[in-house]
This record gives sequence, C-alpha cells and structure tokens, in this order.
Amino acid sequence: MEFAYIFAGLFVGVVVGLTGIGGGALMTPILIVVFGIPPFVAVSTDLLYAAITKCGGVISYARNQLVQWKIVGFLLAGSIPGSLFTLSYLEGLDGLEQIEYLMNLTLGVSLVLTSIAVFLRARIRNFAASLEDNALTLSVRRWRPAITVVTGFVLGALVTLSSVGAGALGTALLIVLYPRMTMPAIVGTDLVHAVVLTSVAGAGHYQLGGVDLELLLYLLAGSLPGVFVGSHFGVRLSPRLMQPIMGSLLMAIGLRFVISA
Repeated sequence: MEFAYIFAGLFVGVVVGLTGIGGGALMTPILIVVFGIPPFVAVSTDLLYAAITKCGGVISYARNQLVQWKIVGFLLAGSIPGSLFTLSYLEGLDGLEQIEYLMNLTLGVSLVLTSIAVFLRARIRNFAASLEDNALTLSVRRWRPAITVVTGFVLGALVTLSSVGAGALGTALLIVLYPRMTMPAIVGTDLVHAVVLTSVAGAGHYQLGGVDLELLLYLLAGSLPGVFVGSHFGVRLSPRLMQPIMGSLLMAIGLRFVISA
C-alpha cells in the first residue's frame, strides 16, 4: 500500500507540473475513491500536502516580484477567519458522519466550480478586461478591497471543508476582481494566499485529529519528483489541449461526489 500512495503522489505531482492545477482537486478524490480513506482524513492530510508542495513556487514568484502583497493581505483578512469559523463549526458537529457528509457535498461543489473556472479561464479574463472601463465597474472599484475580503472568506470556508478551491477557483476570482494584473502576478498572488490558507486550515485539522502524517510523507515522496517531471514536459504541451482534459475530469469527479452525497 505504501508504494500505491507514493505512486498516487507521483501521478498528481506530474499532473500539477503539466497543467499548474489539480493538486487538491485530484488528491482528495483519489484518497477517498481509490484508497477508501475517510473524507475527514483525506481532506485534512491533503491540506498540509498542498501547503508543502506549493511552498517552492512561492519563493520563485516572490523573487521575481510577481506577488501583490496588499491583495494577499485582503484575501487573508477574509480567508483566515473563514477557515477558523469553519473549523469551529466542524468541531461542534455531532459525530463523524455529519462532518463527512458535509465534506463530500462541499468537495463535489468545489470540484464542479473549479472545472468551470478551468474551462472558462480565457473567457473570464477577456470578459473582465472588456468591463474594465465600464461606468458601473469604475463605481464599484472603490469597494474592491471589501469584495476581496468577502471572496477570501468564501475561499477559506471551501478550502477548509474540501481542500479544493485555492488554486483554479482563486485564480478565476482574482482575474475578475483585478483584470489589469498580469497572469503571472495573479498566479503568484493566489499561490502565496493558498500556502498560508492551507497551512492554517491544515493545522486546524491536525488539532482535530484528522491528519495522517505517515500517509502525508508517502504522498510527498511521490509528488515532489512528479512536479519536477511534469514541469519539464509541461512547457511543450499546449494549454488548449490540457485544460479541457483537466476541466472534464474535475467536472466528472465533482458530479460524482454531489450525486453520492
């Protein structure tokens, strides 16, 4: 079984390297569906897995000044309270069955939303750019910091419940809110936010007793080299090929969890 966990980590790592998305969105469903790991343990372990695997990317983006720290602060002002509120709510639920039902349902919804964000990333960007000089957009811009905080709160709750949403979904929301930001800056900003958020949520899940540290080590042993391999080949593959494949896969998995919840 240990080799199977390592192989799962390798597979997800390669996919992340190829597409830049799919870490939590693939790892949690694999742990639940393929290995039969309880949703609570799968989500808890995957949160720390995501925090560790994304740390390397943060350094690169920060060195190249591709992180908008003010926007990260707005997001965290909402997502950290959102995560802590969700953790407190989970702690107050009666029995593991209620927790796992809620996690399965949230996981399905998060995966469906993520798949839509993957499918429509380019269109979302074009639509947001077309509205940049719209009169309504200009009047709403003064409220953008507050909207960003609220967006962070929603992401904090989704990620804490499902370990999904900090990547593709967070990126899509930033594109809508900040259409003038370059795509590398959006990715870097979202990545820093995701690392902090998943670290806080993962620590909270660890206190609740959900994290399997041995499983985490096996997954990391496979995923870290997998990301390197995937990144090497990913530069040669067209996003127009990979994004529809990833979007379709995430949509199918998400609908499966929604239907079975």
